[in-house]
Amino acid sequence: MNTISVDEFKVKDRETYEKFMDSNSGSGNLKIRATFASEALPVNDLNITVTTVIDDYKVIFFEGNTDSSGMIMNLSLPAPKIDSDNLIVPSAIKYEITANYFGDINKVFDISMYDGICVVQNITLVPDKKRTDAYGS
Repeated sequence: MNTISVDEFKVKDRETYEKFMDSNSGSGNLKIRATFASEALPVNDLNITVTTVIDDYKVIFFEGNTDSSGMIMNLSLPAPKIDSDNLIVPSAIKYEITANYFGDINKVFDISMYDGICVVQNITLVPDKKRTDAYGS
């Protein structure tokens, strides 16, 4: 499966991208909170990648690092529109969050995004004892 950024995907396979956006015309927000030591210390510079699979592509919708508070705030991601008159469970789209801390720690999380909903993903890490910078030293 090819991994590609959303901007490259828009150009490379415009028809598939437009079909994806038509079926995911709403948006949900994602907030990431990363900590060490049972939530006592924030994780600065945790590399986060948010992807979803569209046909034969693994599309990257976000790639960046947590701030000094261990946060990434308000990532807007495409999600299926919610029909307010619908009595069935709302449609969702699956995304994958990959967290990488300087190549030492890798974690993967699967989330479901819904239109108009803020999803909070907490990530708790146990750092390598050899990395003293992880403890704020």
